[in-house]
Amino acid sequence: MKHLIWAILLMTLSACSQNNEEYQSIGDNELLSVTIPSNFPPMIYNAEANPPTKFGFELGKKLFYDGKLSANGFISCGFCHEQKFSFTHHGHQFSHGINDLEGTRNTPSIANMAFFSEFAWDGATNHLDLFPIIPITNEVEMGETMTGVLQKLQKDGDYQNAFNAAFEEGGVSHENFLKAIAQFMVMMVSYNSKYDKYVRNEDGVTLTDQELHGMSIFKEKCASCHTSDLFSDGSFRNNGLPPNPNINDLGRALVSGSSDDNYKFKVPSLRNVALTAPYMHDGRFGSLESVLNFYQNGVQDSPTLDPLLKTDEGLGISLVETEKLALIAFLNTLTDQEFINDERFAEY
Repeated sequence: MKHLIWAILLMTLSACSQNNEEYQSIGDNELLSVTIPSNFPPMIYNAEANPPTKFGFELGKKLFYDGKLSANGFISCGFCHEQKFSFTHHGHQFSHGINDLEGTRNTPSIANMAFFSEFAWDGATNHLDLFPIIPITNEVEMGETMTGVLQKLQKDGDYQNAFNAAFEEGGVSHENFLKAIAQFMVMMVSYNSKYDKYVRNEDGVTLTDQELHGMSIFKEKCASCHTSDLFSDGSFRNNGLPPNPNINDLGRALVSGSSDDNYKFKVPSLRNVALTAPYMHDGRFGSLESVLNFYQNGVQDSPTLDPLLKTDEGLGISLVETEKLALIAFLNTLTDQEFINDERFAEY
């Protein structure tokens, strides 16, 4: 597969757990501080191998919002990852790419990527540096080749200067290209929601009785998969969603080759979930109410259904209406207005 080719190219960039928040400055290209909130688990991305710098971050941002990365010169990463919707494609059931083509999966958020080890709904890559290759080379998303992208950037004098400023070895290369976009994504940490300030005892923030009730229900009935304050354990699970007959997306099995992984998809983070509709890997639900109704009475049994959704009471998650309302109230506390309005990540 294509991502394996680039894995060989970047074989020196192994992902490992590390928890440094600051790096020393090197010349004019100052090293940036990566925020690791006290209520988060350690960062997985190896920032020592690719430390975010002022110029590297700026280059990554420029690339993220540049249509040159696509075959038609129009579709940028930011086209499908909009900041005000926590870097998802709000209102689009499937990823929407070149020539008005559609993919088969909903665009996931790219917030807090540095804290995960596998990426895309099926885990097609286990290195953040390699992640951009997937949409760039997807024929219905950006429809380009890595060689084509590099050729365009190498002809651009502004990009030549930007690459030389961002990396000591300089030059518009595949490795530097991927490192720059990764530096931009590594800095995208969403951690200042109402919930975060409550659990960190900041600014005197409190939760309402309904929000607290929702948090209690969440811990009891949802937190086995949506673990930690990342609200995802990063695993791949079959949540009982009936397959779309027009697509029959096998999910993780397309990567692993194992039928044991049929219809398993990555557990999404619920951070900013109120902003990221539609929901599920195929974007079939337009509201949180619909999602909870599905878990209450729509879960379909299959050989790979997650055992957590099989109980003595039946399939799915038992919820009454007051619990659904409380859960939604709690999920709304995960919205991080500071993150979605942070000018560092905004399009120029």
